[in-house]
Amino acid sequence: MPSNVTSSRMLAVLPDQLRLQALPRLAAYEPVLRRLLAGLYGGQPDFDAWLGDLMASLGELYAARPAALRALDEQRAAQPEWFLSQRMLGYCAYVQNFGGDLNGVAERIPYLQEMGVSYLHLLPFLRARQGENDGGFAVSNFDEVEPALGTNADLLALTTQLREAGISLCSDFILNHVADDHAWAVAAKAGDEQARAMFLVYPDREMPDRYERTLGQVFPQVAPGNFVPVEEMGGWVWSTFYPYQWDLNYANPAVFAAMAATLLRLANRGIEVFRLDSTAFLWKREGTNSMNQPEAHQILQALRAIVDIVAPGVLLKAEAIVPTRELPAYLGSADARECHIAYHSSLMAAGWLALSEQGTGVLREVIRNTPGLPPAATWLSYVRCHDDIGWNVLRAEAAADGQEPNARLARAARFFAGADGSYAAGAAFQSTDPNAAHGSNGMAASLVGLQTAVSDEARELAMRRLLLLHGLALSFGALPVLYMGDELAMENDYTYLHRPQHAMDSRWLQRPQFDRARWKGRDYAGTSAGRMYQSLIRLVRVRRQHDELAASAPRTLLEDAPDGMLALARGERFLTLMNFSGQPQTYALPGRWTDCLDGSILEGALTLAPYTMHWLERGATA
Repeated sequence: MPSNVTSSRMLAVLPDQLRLQALPRLAAYEPVLRRLLAGLYGGQPDFDAWLGDLMASLGELYAARPAALRALDEQRAAQPEWFLSQRMLGYCAYVQNFGGDLNGVAERIPYLQEMGVSYLHLLPFLRARQGENDGGFAVSNFDEVEPALGTNADLLALTTQLREAGISLCSDFILNHVADDHAWAVAAKAGDEQARAMFLVYPDREMPDRYERTLGQVFPQVAPGNFVPVEEMGGWVWSTFYPYQWDLNYANPAVFAAMAATLLRLANRGIEVFRLDSTAFLWKREGTNSMNQPEAHQILQALRAIVDIVAPGVLLKAEAIVPTRELPAYLGSADARECHIAYHSSLMAAGWLALSEQGTGVLREVIRNTPGLPPAATWLSYVRCHDDIGWNVLRAEAAADGQEPNARLARAARFFAGADGSYAAGAAFQSTDPNAAHGSNGMAASLVGLQTAVSDEARELAMRRLLLLHGLALSFGALPVLYMGDELAMENDYTYLHRPQHAMDSRWLQRPQFDRARWKGRDYAGTSAGRMYQSLIRLVRVRRQHDELAASAPRTLLEDAPDGMLALARGERFLTLMNFSGQPQTYALPGRWTDCLDGSILEGALTLAPYTMHWLERGATA
């Protein structure tokens, strides 16, 4: 039983019935939380008093948690691997593009249910900075919904309706920074010293210049450098992303306490999953790139311990777009729990690279390097998202066969920008150097060639490529997330070029308005939208029927497939075969198999047509 002073501070504010519920959680996780926070802030002279205040705050938020959410917490705590099921499927969209506002999103719940969605990630919908705001990622108030998208009451109504439909709402939680019109920034500019201490401010260029020697640049073309001069602050403010996004100073314990409480307030409104944005950047250290520092992981582990105590039904998802070898740290271990979910950005990028090269060498290397996971943790797989395809996460794998990685990845970037006769209709991102391995933007349908197709044969091949990538995401062994519009084969949106605030950012190519005409025609297979939708939903439904496709089921890369193919065994009885080549590929099946997608019985030598796949079950019948 917990008996220390800090646990008592939490218990003291809880009603009697909640104390009994809280005691075992405190016994399990309060020592972990104390150790982590002592490692971060134990040198502060008032550490014990600060920690006591933090625990009292957690108790108040625990007491304020609605009964329905507390019941969900108990249910999920008893089944900690609930989100690893093959029945889990995500969908990601901007509120304004998908439904217009939160109430419009609620009206689309039947469509989400029709697809089998159980997890809805709505991109930033909290009050954002006026003017430029990085698509909502420059938050000015975490406790208010963006007025154009609805009200706090609308958010509560939406989370309630989603929960009743069996869908968990995921929200972005921008950990690294706030907008320059956030209350803390406004107070800091007005001279409030406590507010100023929430940020990293330097009186001159001495320290910024020292840091810059080893820092990278996220947006070198439109936001070069990592510091912005702010006259009212009397110096330079750290701003990793855009000048109006000020990095938070997590060396200050007040920042951690405030952000932890903010997350729990949002959880109490029914948000069940938090995409922790920019997690790699949370801790700064001179002489490094200030990414993936040990303290950043301590911060995330402390947030996990807080969630385990107050809201164990909530999931934390790490948005860490880093090389494969650096990903496992964000999921922690059995002894150091961190996030529940992490993006497998290397798998996503490797799938696209396999298409451009018509070979699976790098994709196989990524799968070989994908480590096992601690209990109750999973990768998130995807084909596209609101951001660019970042090729540099593949540098290690692209060099594994002796090739020069920068040149190899730069070729992929040029390919998806439509160079050298490519079928792709994409755009380069944040680079003026045509030989650089810059990011690639565009809707998935446009990148696979559907937009440029002028013949039935070209359209057929484009559709196969689009389905192939989704087949990889759905069968790999992860929590797969569909990006809004991909299920209807929606293409690039070029209207951003006519909006001055967006025209320099080609990521807006893949941020279109939901196409209602395509949606209405989703049951007609004679259109690209209808064919994609029906084929994708078929994959989703087959996946739901096979335990071997759960995130936690074993995965084995089969090395006997030809270079253009990927052969992946799931468990003992399931096999996925995927041809990433424009040429037929042949594979010798070991025994008798049933194709789960069309019911045919297959054995012996199987020839896959260009860009096709098979999901096979051993010894089964149709």
